[in-house]
Amino acid sequence: MPAGGKPTVRSRRFGLSMQRHRLKAGFDQSDAARFIHQSRSKISRMEDGITSGRPAEVLLLLDRYGVTNEAEREHLVWLALNSNHRGWWLNYPELSEGYRNHISLEDDATYIQGWQPTLVPGLLQTAAYAEQAIILGPDDVTPETVAQRIKVREERQQRLEETGTKYAAIIWESTVTQPLVAEEVHRGQLERLLEMGARRNITIQVLPISAGVRVGMTSAFTTFAFGDNPSIEAVVLDNLRGASILEAEEDLTAYANAFDQLRSAALAPDASAKLIRGALRRSKEDTT
Repeated sequence: MPAGGKPTVRSRRFGLSMQRHRLKAGFDQSDAARFIHQSRSKISRMEDGITSGRPAEVLLLLDRYGVTNEAEREHLVWLALNSNHRGWWLNYPELSEGYRNHISLEDDATYIQGWQPTLVPGLLQTAAYAEQAIILGPDDVTPETVAQRIKVREERQQRLEETGTKYAAIIWESTVTQPLVAEEVHRGQLERLLEMGARRNITIQVLPISAGVRVGMTSAFTTFAFGDNPSIEAVVLDNLRGASILEAEEDLTAYANAFDQLRSAALAPDASAKLIRGALRRSKEDTT
């Protein structure tokens, strides 16, 4: 059971997936309860993420729901067993709940997609860029807090490197050509983008200003998929006070479509790298 009976990101994902499979199979919660000889409230609490089922119960329910995909079955059993897993990010209690939830999704994901109209995404930031971005943020932070947040970003980046999670990032052209940080820091960040974009698991695209206004451009968002299926299962929206998680089907569909539209309007990865190299060259020329 999640700590204190409060749903975790993992237990919510588990519950929502079990609910989707049940509804697709045409059963109500009372039917599901009879399959495992439990009360309807047990199914309700499981689907609400308040409690997790034992592996045998999960597999029996999936049998009755007609879920035969072995990867999906293993994934849901893993979620049930690890719904209260203590992730490394919990060692930083000063992080907001929204940010911790974001990292939890990121840590489990096999596919991550993100749109960032203002800053370079955290997974791609240098330490120097991260420091200035944090200082420029809405919070009044101490040097100790800045150092801790940089460390968290670096741990997130290390996980991305170690696991090979597929990451696709779209950034707006103004982020590349009109820096919000010191010029020297900006040059280092452009070099990092070129380095990261050359990795096999990372795709970086730049949305040119000439593309005009597109769906989804108004705020930054990140989508997450898990296991072998690249279909989006969660969306995180950034805001001034942290982050909000969307998991409803209609929200997932809307943001999947928004990202597809942004990706189609963005420059191809090679053309994006060329634009970044041009901005880097001009920045260096301006200092000579």
